[in-house]
Amino acid sequence: MRIIKDSVTLKSWRRNQNEIALVPTMGALHDGHVSLIKKAQQAVDTTLVSIFVNPTQFNQAEDLAAYPTDLQADLARLDALGVQAVYTPDYEQIYPDGYRFKIVESDLSERFCGINRPGHFEGVMTVVMKLLQLTQPDFILLGEKDYQQLLLIKAMIKDFFLSVQMIACPTVRDKDGLALSSRNQRLSDAELNLAPMFYQTLVDDHDLESKKGRLKALGFEVDYLQVYEDRLLAAVYLGEVRLIDNVSWQDKSS
Repeated sequence: MRIIKDSVTLKSWRRNQNEIALVPTMGALHDGHVSLIKKAQQAVDTTLVSIFVNPTQFNQAEDLAAYPTDLQADLARLDALGVQAVYTPDYEQIYPDGYRFKIVESDLSERFCGINRPGHFEGVMTVVMKLLQLTQPDFILLGEKDYQQLLLIKAMIKDFFLSVQMIACPTVRDKDGLALSSRNQRLSDAELNLAPMFYQTLVDDHDLESKKGRLKALGFEVDYLQVYEDRLLAAVYLGEVRLIDNVSWQDKSS
């Protein structure tokens, strides 16, 4: 497995590849990431995984500091999966002139997660645009757990006439329904026992207000719980950890 740390080496490596699929990550890899990688490997012969904890998408310094990282464990896992190359840039590689230029969207990014996380999606879209420009992939694979993010990146690709094709992959869950996330590592044992009730509440047959009431009674702090197009989008706090999820809404309303 090739480990690439700088853009010059990356571009040289890319010139010698045919079709590639990019799986962008912030590390702390779990089975959700593995599902993206396996889907990428089905699409093309060469899979490139990026690992970069992007500081511009964090609203609070303590949240960035608390983000779990274990690069060596991640690299070992990727090597075992047969990934051809991993791009592990530092801040200077991605933001050589600092965060001077950014991608701004003026509608969906200001709703849901964007309300209480100003600038979050600007950071996400900007870093993804930079990764796409650097790696020039034929495919990019993203999970549906971050549904608002997925919609924004899909729209960005279309609006900027990028040639990359997005492959959206279903949310991977534990057997109890909890959506896999790197942030789950920060939950206490008691919180891990309670966390699956987030998903269970989303898929029950009650109306939105009943769902909100149930989540609050269970001990969740509800950030939002709203329908957007054909999805029910939700974010809650469990202790200090923010969890997001979404489910199909077609048959969920009572």
